[in-house]
Amino acid sequence: MNPVTFNCTVLRDGHQSLAATRMKTADMLPIAPILDSMGFSALETWGGATIDAGLRFLKEWPFDRLDALKKAAPKTPHMMLLRGQNIVGYTNYADDVVEAFVAMSAKHGMNIFRIFDCVNDPRNMETSIRAAKKAGAQAHGTICYTTSPVHTTQTFVDMGRELADMGADAIVIKDMAGLLKPYTCYDLVKELKETVKIPVDIHSHYTAGLASMSILKGIEAGADIIDTAMSPLSLGTSHMPTESLVAALQGTDYDTGLDLKQLNVVRAYFAKLREKYIANGQISPKSLGVDANTLLYQVPGGMLSNFRTQLKEQGMEDKFEEVFAEIPVVRKALGWIPLVTPTSQIVGVQAMLNVKFGRWKNITPQAADIALGYYGRTSAPVDPEVQKLCAEKMGKEPITCRPADLIKPGMEDLRRKLAEKGLPTDDEHCVIYAMFPQQVEDFYKKPEPKEEAPVQVNTAPAAAPAAAPSMTVIDNGITARVSGPSGSRDLTIVINGQSHSVKVERIG
Repeated sequence: MNPVTFNCTVLRDGHQSLAATRMKTADMLPIAPILDSMGFSALETWGGATIDAGLRFLKEWPFDRLDALKKAAPKTPHMMLLRGQNIVGYTNYADDVVEAFVAMSAKHGMNIFRIFDCVNDPRNMETSIRAAKKAGAQAHGTICYTTSPVHTTQTFVDMGRELADMGADAIVIKDMAGLLKPYTCYDLVKELKETVKIPVDIHSHYTAGLASMSILKGIEAGADIIDTAMSPLSLGTSHMPTESLVAALQGTDYDTGLDLKQLNVVRAYFAKLREKYIANGQISPKSLGVDANTLLYQVPGGMLSNFRTQLKEQGMEDKFEEVFAEIPVVRKALGWIPLVTPTSQIVGVQAMLNVKFGRWKNITPQAADIALGYYGRTSAPVDPEVQKLCAEKMGKEPITCRPADLIKPGMEDLRRKLAEKGLPTDDEHCVIYAMFPQQVEDFYKKPEPKEEAPVQVNTAPAAAPAAAPSMTVIDNGITARVSGPSGSRDLTIVINGQSHSVKVERIG
């Protein structure tokens, strides 16, 4: 038995899960040096939705945040979440774009790339794993944990072995929906530890209330690293509180060595910051509690709350049970894919359309692409009748190759487009423009941001959080209820029986 180490997620997934990724770099910098001195195995500071949200809502250049945080916290390794061939976007990109993004990130100080794929296809992770190793960084191969008739402990262990063979430096169990049960976690960690010779990390969200029990059993089974968040930005759709797990392990063979008194300085800072986010409506009360429906429907909690609103807007509020009963039907037809961004949204919308118009009468382009293999290899075969319908709708044939094999190199074309718009053409701008072209163009037109007084670091206990305001936004007589941790949602709008894919963004 060995001491367990902790990754601190509060500067990325903690605020992404609870505060819609709205934490500003200015709010991170005062506490970063103290976090750097605590003894965490890594600080998660970048990746996931932070790059999109930073550009879109905070008007921050992504690499500027990384530079500032690396300067403020130089000792502890920095970690980011990377969506494999999707990088930090929502579709597959060319290999040379993936390689350039990883190289630039490492150049700016990123030490650990946590790499996953939304359909658990290791082929979509291979380029980024190879690029991270070439850049002298660590590549942590990540398994998206899900439940279905075809997912077993052995299937996840087999994936872990494949990622280790690709050169991964650690295996991460990514329990994005909080579905991992204690004894399942024990068995999975134990089997992984007996199969691979690299560290095993548990990343479990608290959505269903299982994470603390599952993590403890995982530690007993030999897990090396645990992802936690400082308590003010923990629980709910976030992670287990750091301080609680430190206390639970004190005096045992798994003792982390982290100091609770020092951690209290960090806790006090984030408690005050949490008040600020609740007061301005960026932390929704819905994201703070346990949502046991996650266990019943086996979907992420944010998807549940968002979908209740969407069904109401479609006049289908009374169809909630019927729509969610359709979700496993869609998942099965699409090869039992995991429900993680963007597949959770794709499956949910298709389930709604199946109920509204009849099963597979109206198919979204995204669902069709999954069925045809353009997102990657699914966990089970796609229903052949559904695949045939999708091929007819899209006018293209199914593929079995790695999707990125069909994508031409993109860096030179990106450089040309940036030059035409009078924007910088270096690799840094190319890779961000590849994913978020409109946001990059808007960034260079941005007004000067208003300066805000930063939250001060002190050891005084924070006051009790203020009551959360309503999340209803009213603009020009149009009312929209915003729920869940996401800053934007991919939806399908149905007009006269025809579906149209749109992105709805929260701007207030």
